[in-house]
Amino acid sequence: MAQKNIIVLVSGGGTNLQALIDAQARGELGGGKITCVISSKPGVYALERAEKAGIATRVIVRKDYPDTASYSAAMLDAFRAEQADLIVQAGFMTILDERICKAYPNQMINVHPALIPSFCGKGYYGLHVHEAALKKGVKVTGATVHFVTEVCDGGPIILQKAVAVEQGDTPETLQKRVMEQAEWHILPEAVRLFCEGKLSVQDDIVTVAE
Repeated sequence: MAQKNIIVLVSGGGTNLQALIDAQARGELGGGKITCVISSKPGVYALERAEKAGIATRVIVRKDYPDTASYSAAMLDAFRAEQADLIVQAGFMTILDERICKAYPNQMINVHPALIPSFCGKGYYGLHVHEAALKKGVKVTGATVHFVTEVCDGGPIILQKAVAVEQGDTPETLQKRVMEQAEWHILPEAVRLFCEGKLSVQDDIVTVAE
């Protein structure tokens, strides 16, 4: 099987990127290789992580573009230049328009720090997700890896993993537990399944081949 080129999109520290880099080092990305990391901000730690791992980087700064359409066009050019087979949003905080979803149908994945359809959609990102979960008093939360569509957090669900909410949790302690127990496991796993050709989508339902 030909190598699948994985492009990872980041905006910050890159903890999920690190989980992917570590999985790659262990040979757990199923014939996929992270060939480029693209950041929406300069100087973020995720870029250092990529450089340490010998992965090419690009910085395409959102505020250099007047609107979402022109920014998305620049991103699309980069994806094509990098011959992307799979695009992974790993803490990528910038909205891309539907042209990208149309150009890469079921080839873009995102990890969200809740069990979709709970605590997802517009405004639910970062600590806001965990604040909302605690405010609602849920006993279980977790993370979801899903394909990206034009609907925010609305694409077909690939994998989910539950994490217990503990008494006395703060948004910060819950965020850390969800990352360590769920995100860092299911994101590399979803990438592996994609690269091994084991994911199929029909009527917005993802089937994983055995």
